[in-house]
Amino acid sequence: MIFLELVLQNFGPYSGKQVINLNPKIDEESSHPIILLGGMNGGGKTTLMDAIRLALYGSRAQCSTRGNLSYSDFLNQCVNNKIDPVADTRIELLFEHIENDKPIKYRVVRSWTKNPKDGKDTLGILGDSDTWPDALVNIWDEYIENLLPLGISNLFLFDGEQVKELAEQEIPPPVVVDAIRGLLGLELADRLAVDLDILVNRKLKEVGNSKDLANLEEIETRLTQQQEDYQTTEEKVEILKNQVEELEQKQQEAFDKFISEGGKIAAERNQLELQQNTKTAEIEQVRQSMCELAADVLPLALIPNLLNQAQTQGEKEFRHQQVQISKDLLLERDQRLLTWLNQVEVSPIQVEKIQSFLIQDVDSLYAKTLQTEAPWLLADDETLSQLDNLIYHLENSNLSAKEKLAILKNKEEEIHTLERQVQTAAAPEDYTKLRQAVEAAQNQVVEAKANYETIRRRLAELETIIAKSKRELSDYTLENIKHKNSEHIITSAAKVQNTLKIFREKLTLRKLNKLEEEVKNCFLYLLHKSDLVHRITIDTKTFSLLLYDLNGKPVPKHRLSAGEKQLLAIAFLWGLAKVSGHRLPVAIDTPLGRLDSSHRSNLVERYFPSASHQVILLSTDTEIGKKEVETLRENEAIAREYLLKYDSSTRQTTIQPGYFW
Repeated sequence: MIFLELVLQNFGPYSGKQVINLNPKIDEESSHPIILLGGMNGGGKTTLMDAIRLALYGSRAQCSTRGNLSYSDFLNQCVNNKIDPVADTRIELLFEHIENDKPIKYRVVRSWTKNPKDGKDTLGILGDSDTWPDALVNIWDEYIENLLPLGISNLFLFDGEQVKELAEQEIPPPVVVDAIRGLLGLELADRLAVDLDILVNRKLKEVGNSKDLANLEEIETRLTQQQEDYQTTEEKVEILKNQVEELEQKQQEAFDKFISEGGKIAAERNQLELQQNTKTAEIEQVRQSMCELAADVLPLALIPNLLNQAQTQGEKEFRHQQVQISKDLLLERDQRLLTWLNQVEVSPIQVEKIQSFLIQDVDSLYAKTLQTEAPWLLADDETLSQLDNLIYHLENSNLSAKEKLAILKNKEEEIHTLERQVQTAAAPEDYTKLRQAVEAAQNQVVEAKANYETIRRRLAELETIIAKSKRELSDYTLENIKHKNSEHIITSAAKVQNTLKIFREKLTLRKLNKLEEEVKNCFLYLLHKSDLVHRITIDTKTFSLLLYDLNGKPVPKHRLSAGEKQLLAIAFLWGLAKVSGHRLPVAIDTPLGRLDSSHRSNLVERYFPSASHQVILLSTDTEIGKKEVETLRENEAIAREYLLKYDSSTRQTTIQPGYFW
């Protein structure tokens, strides 16, 4: 489907007849997707979007300025205030689509005057042969639903406010939820379920007698009232839930302020001071033990070289003494040997030789142990033993002193940390204010949660009551109405309802899986940052988006910047449009919102040229500025440019070729 031309005649601020060529084709061989229309705020951009919706859907159109107005009042509101009341107001939308493998053009024409007759416009459909096919006029609503269903039209015709609302809310707004339901085919299933209930109730009324009918109607009336109460209570539950979330956020902010400004430290001041006193006492104990070490052998650590020298000299003299003693023993033994030899009549020559041998042997044995210097320490065994013990004890004392110094340093650092924490604690009066703010926020949260829980329980009670009423209706039917055909319809309807329920669940999962992948791909493509989100899931009930990082951990939506949230919202709408399977034009009113330069560049370069085969952009000069429009022109993305020139003195808008630059 392609929009080829939009004609406005006395519609809104557009006086007279004004024509906009929307055809993206430049010539027979080439086309560019973007139709760019620039205008200042209040200059008629949104009116163009309303004109497209009004041309396609008439009284069903979801126009921005209609609100709760009746269709007749809305048409009167759309009439240009400068024209003759009897003059026609007219909208024409020429579009082309493929039907039976052939391109077919239709011009949808809606016209009316001030205070239109019967409160309606006049609809005409002009075909290729410039004829008015009346049959198509009569079934136009059904026909356009096949081309561009109203339920999903907001995926293709949307504005910046819709993107902003979708970006800020955790749960998509109703207009997007309706579009998703239409996309998933849930609207048809819900409508069929309601139609089945209506059919069953109609059959019950047909076969019941007057008393049966009265009872049946009483149950139906009660059930209808209960369902209305349930819907009202459900809305209250949602409001209170949002209120609880807001109050919890305020409570967290108050608590964060309490922490950051020293409230928590002030609350723990006594404990910190007690810890400080304890650490001081521990330091004193360590210092006392170090004094005891200093009063013992530790001062000798100042002369380690002298102690080692004395120990070495003592050991050397001790070894020399041992050698001298052994030498004296050998000499005594040798003397006894010589005395014995003289007694046993050994010749003096032999004795002399033996004596000479013994002397040489002793001298050779102790030649290496001769002391080169005279002993000067002259320490006995006990003194040397005491010296060894002293050195051993000194080494242990030295290690103990080092350990205590390390402990002392750590304790002093801990005391300094505690002192800093005490110093950063809030003043008593500031602490009181911070604590009162936290307590007030906590009380508000408790009260809101109590209200939420009360309404939630009421909702559960209503659910039970409704289920009971439905059972009564079912029991009443089975016990008192015996018409075979109606009973067959009721039984079949129950089976169909169960089948519809299963069908909805499976259809939702299948479509949502595809939608999740499309939304993730679109978001990463727009964001140009592949490490932020690894997976996106969509809740099957609320249709809210859940983001996960590469580690499978949730990425809270509040962690995204405002620009990233808007890109996520646009990716959501883009993914929905892709999954819909409809090849339709996309029209975007005020598309760039609060995006920063990098995100705006991504949107201009990546989204607008790829959103569809035809993209109608309605922008101010600050959204698509000079830089952005030059980028689009360089990329050959723009087919046509228009400027909505608004005259504030006459409150009229004229459409001129070209853009702001």
